[in-house]
Amino acid sequence: MTHINVAIDGPAGAGKSTVAKAAAKELGILYLDTGAMYRAVALKAIRLGINPNDAERVRPMLKNTHISVENDGGAQRTLLDGEDVSGLIRTQQVSKGASDIGVILEVRQMLVREQQRIAQNTDLVMEGRDIGSCVIPASPCKFYITASSDERAARRLKELEASGRDEGKTLEQLKAEIEARDYTDSHREFAPLTRVSDAILVDTTDMTIEQAVKTVTDRVKAVYYNEAGGKD
Repeated sequence: MTHINVAIDGPAGAGKSTVAKAAAKELGILYLDTGAMYRAVALKAIRLGINPNDAERVRPMLKNTHISVENDGGAQRTLLDGEDVSGLIRTQQVSKGASDIGVILEVRQMLVREQQRIAQNTDLVMEGRDIGSCVIPASPCKFYITASSDERAARRLKELEASGRDEGKTLEQLKAEIEARDYTDSHREFAPLTRVSDAILVDTTDMTIEQAVKTVTDRVKAVYYNEAGGKD
């Protein structure tokens, strides 16, 4: 039986995590946040005093680094060397570190292998930046979720203010950070952020979450489920 593999790519703050989680829940399958895996590697580097940009020091660290995920009642737990770091990887410092460390070839190779292993054995919605182009390119259900940088910055500011972690950041500063990360992600040498030709574009700037989720789930059901509602 073919496993359901849904690929969702897009830039930071576009709503792809929210859409992927909701779609996975509706479909009753695993949600896999690959970005959290890169954040975990970045967290380890930061803890060790290693600049995530420093490939020469990051590479040796990987030999003793194990990243895995667990499904906890529909929520993903991200484990770094056996430690649940799910609540520690959402800071701006780790976010920037994840983007920087993600350009290192050996980091991407290590995590892509793990992501592909999971996809081969599991029905899932996988979300990241190189899922359709690199991790599961054979998936018949690929989506590219985006939004304007102004909208993404506004969402990020609202999220930070709600959690008390805004650190005095202005909307303009957040927009600049988002655009800088977009540039880094889309210009890295290995597996850059890109919209593959067969990915369905979902622009959430003026779209509700419910509309975006329906776009994804309708396509998945049309591809993977028969008329009786069973999986093909």
